[in-house]
Amino acid sequence: MTHPIIADLEQRYTAKRYDATKRIPQDELEVIYEATRLSASSINSQPWKFIVIESDEAKQRMHDTFVNKHQFNQPHIKEASHIILFAYHPNYTRDDYAKVVDKGIEDGRTAPEQREQAFGGFAFAELNTDETGNTSTWTKAQTYLALGNTMHVLARLGIDSTPMEGVDSEMITELFREELGGYQCDVALAMGYHHADEDYNASLPKSRLSREAVLTVL
Repeated sequence: MTHPIIADLEQRYTAKRYDATKRIPQDELEVIYEATRLSASSINSQPWKFIVIESDEAKQRMHDTFVNKHQFNQPHIKEASHIILFAYHPNYTRDDYAKVVDKGIEDGRTAPEQREQAFGGFAFAELNTDETGNTSTWTKAQTYLALGNTMHVLARLGIDSTPMEGVDSEMITELFREELGGYQCDVALAMGYHHADEDYNASLPKSRLSREAVLTVL
């Protein structure tokens, strides 16, 4: 099949080593950031924060979060151009959703007199809130929608990436407490340009289960 979208996904792979001398141009970073912001989420909840690790100081802090485990991902932190922390709100409330509703009014999506009716969608959030007010299972899932969207945008731009669930959430919470502001990060995305000589995964053929094994058309 020949199509630009398929070409993007065929060439995308998980980079294993990065070229530390290469940085993503600022104009492409702006595209990435805006595309991430525009990611879909259930009821348009947007229960996330995206924290970009760019400076040497921030990279050192992120590097230090690997002191206890997942050291195999540690080299990416200083070698990749940028890292994005995908963080979610563990206790998403009606007040949080009110910010979405009011932004919808500001943007002309919702009429001011329809404000209360606009909260109807919050019922779905309530279905995913436990007796302690925890919404983590639901809000964490939303970050993966943003992660997948961002990965495809990177592929479109010809930028390599490495999704990392191999991060230490507790250490990230400790060392990025101020930036997270109570949000939780369980997954991060390294992005940049692979090392031509040391990234073994770059030359391996892509392998996926057959369409027949995973897709059924009724």
